[in-house]
Amino acid sequence: MRNTSKMTTLENKFPLLAVEHGCIISKDADITVAFEVELPELYTVTGAEYEAIHGCWCKAIKVLPYFCVVHKQDWFIKEKYMPELQKDDMSFLSRSFERHFNERPYLKHSCYLYLTKTTKERNRMQSNFSTLCRGHIIPKELDKETAGKFMEAAEQFERIMNDSGFVRLRRLSTDEIVGTEKSAGLIERYFSLMPEGDTTLQDIDLSAKEMRIGDNRLCLHTLSDAEDMPGKVATDIRYEKLSTDRSDCLLSFAAPVGLLLSCDHLYNQYVFLEDSDENLRMFEKRARNMQSLSRYSRGNQINKEWIDEYLNEAHSYGLTSVRAHFNVMAWSDNREELKRIKNDTGSQLAAMECTPRHNTVDCPTLFWAAIPGNEADFPAEESFYTFTEQAVCFFTEETNYRSSPSPFGIKMVDRLTGKPLHLDISDLPMKKGVITNRNKFILGPSGSGKSFFTNHLTRQYYEQGTHIVLIDTGNSYQGLCEMIRRKTAGEDGIYFTYTDETPIAFNPFYTDDKVFDIEKRESIKTLLLTLWKKDTEPATRAEEVALSNAVALYIERIKRDADIVPSFNTFYEFVKSDYRAVLEEKKVREKDFDLAGFLNVLEPYYRGGEYDYLLNSDKQLDLLHKRFIVFEIDAIKDHPILFPVTTIIIMELFINKMRRLKGIRKMILIEEAWKAIASAKSSPRRLSRRVSSTTRIAKSCSTSAST
Repeated sequence: MRNTSKMTTLENKFPLLAVEHGCIISKDADITVAFEVELPELYTVTGAEYEAIHGCWCKAIKVLPYFCVVHKQDWFIKEKYMPELQKDDMSFLSRSFERHFNERPYLKHSCYLYLTKTTKERNRMQSNFSTLCRGHIIPKELDKETAGKFMEAAEQFERIMNDSGFVRLRRLSTDEIVGTEKSAGLIERYFSLMPEGDTTLQDIDLSAKEMRIGDNRLCLHTLSDAEDMPGKVATDIRYEKLSTDRSDCLLSFAAPVGLLLSCDHLYNQYVFLEDSDENLRMFEKRARNMQSLSRYSRGNQINKEWIDEYLNEAHSYGLTSVRAHFNVMAWSDNREELKRIKNDTGSQLAAMECTPRHNTVDCPTLFWAAIPGNEADFPAEESFYTFTEQAVCFFTEETNYRSSPSPFGIKMVDRLTGKPLHLDISDLPMKKGVITNRNKFILGPSGSGKSFFTNHLTRQYYEQGTHIVLIDTGNSYQGLCEMIRRKTAGEDGIYFTYTDETPIAFNPFYTDDKVFDIEKRESIKTLLLTLWKKDTEPATRAEEVALSNAVALYIERIKRDADIVPSFNTFYEFVKSDYRAVLEEKKVREKDFDLAGFLNVLEPYYRGGEYDYLLNSDKQLDLLHKRFIVFEIDAIKDHPILFPVTTIIIMELFINKMRRLKGIRKMILIEEAWKAIASAKSSPRRLSRRVSSTTRIAKSCSTSAST
């Protein structure tokens, strides 16, 4: 009895013969080289860079021999974020951050490139000659010379793309293509519609009405006719959602069917290389036929004009005639959802100004031709003639945001899907040469989230060992500082603020180890000059020398005598008595250094004076080894005495950290504290000079008129 069953095994129809040395060999002697493609990140490419990427693709394609197929296959698979909760040293907020994004859905992108060398006959076969329709597939022999030339061209292709600096190709190994005993290979995963992870082969149902793989039903939209193409193509398009009237956010021309199409789908891009001169001669002959038939139909005359325009452009600009095809293959296990996916896919193609064609009859054939290594099985009638430059415009040129490989960084989220990412905005950009220093400027209008982001950034920097000094206005960091203080049992998280009950107080003369380097002495001298002289009253050279000597002698005294408590009170008493005798012995004239005037001006800061608390703190707190320090200056930012003194103390503290804490990351953050930067006596130039080479400044402000 004759077997009439329409069922068969995959083995009987399988078009591939073997995978050797990383090359896929088909039973029709076609050779395919497979690559994994690394594309630039979404929203990070400029118009000029899109042009450069497009040019690299065109250059690379031109090195391939005739009758090759360039097949770029982009996978977009819905996945859910799995939080990193296994780390033992995670803080409460870091763990809460990970839990908040648990199972957050996102679209994962994987890109592969297949270069296939076939023959002239295979390159122009119709769908009825597909291996899917043939009863028997007899393997053919391989021409070694042709194979050798193709492999050289494939290596040149890879080198050109990698040298571009934007796109990277990595050759897939044999194990990655066919898999191992423990993991599935690329070909096996294709038949399961899963580009990564372990998969299980499922039944495949091929019919004219629908195609089904396991529980997933497929829908296919094709761009296989020149009439379906837009009137004009480009390397990039303007993304309106993130563009303004002053700036453009650009994406590749095919981005609407890439990451912007939020469903499980596969985007296939084919470019078929043939003998361009032969193609142009064929079009010349076709144009003459149309000319002779133009009297019978106006359509023939129009077709003749279109062919002439194609030929004129090819000869004028030296363009290469190729065939191209593009299709979007989406799937779902839910019929209702599949209807929505069909509409969304059609809408995205329409956004590219293409005419969407929902193809049902050829879905099995096109699915079969997209098997890695079976590109030569593509039905020629599903392609259209164009030029290399126009065809490459339909390549997707961006991928998801990627986490930085650097161990240091902060957690952010993908703006498209909300998936958490590890982002290094300091070390990695420096290493790549994108930036020359680690300074940062955070700018935005009121309510835009500057302080919220800065709290997020400083917390994560602190948890990774950074020493942080913040100049705050508005108590934006009080909660974070209090959390750190409680976590460290009061050892860290120092918060300075001014109230009538607890005024802000320092002791610039105190150090734990009694080490007073040049910067420390200079900061004390600058502080005393600020208290003594007005902004419009510069100090003479003699006054600066006398004051430096006073500071140096006082430091020597407290080093020798442990009974002396370092403070402004004891310094004032030292100058009033001991240093007076030194000046008299040196016969320093009053006009060179007015000691009485100096003591009179600084008397308010001495015991019993109006500001006696300011420089005589009894906490004896050395801030050198404290890693999180906040100075809240909102109450004193307009005070003519307290504000400049506080500013100098902060600068001295940070410079001291830079000089003495080697190999430790340090950050100073100034929030709306422009007077501290603008003051002539607050030593901003010294700070900037030091900070630019050793650490970073994060400056936050609002776009108000005062800015």
